Amino acid sequence: MSTPTIAQKAPYPVNVEAGKTYAWCACGNSKGQPFCDGSHKGTGISPTMFKAPTTGTVYFCGCKHSKAGATCDGSHKFL
Repeated sequence: MSTPTIAQKAPYPVNVEAGKTYAWCACGNSKGQPFCDGSHKGTGISPTMFKAPTTGTVYFCGCKHSKAGATCDGSHKFL
């Protein structure tokens, strides 16, 4: 598998804590979206680590096609 599964065509708003690192699911198979639960094993896709620069809401990509890595860039609007 080299193409990720679309988990949803909208971002996941998540409250994050400054300095904490989050493992964003890049494959789309995790049952704990938007974060990795290890479901990527065997897909050839690895999670993307995201370190929160500030405390607040981050919109994590749900479609897994964002050019901005773990955060939503609006790519879901074109799928």
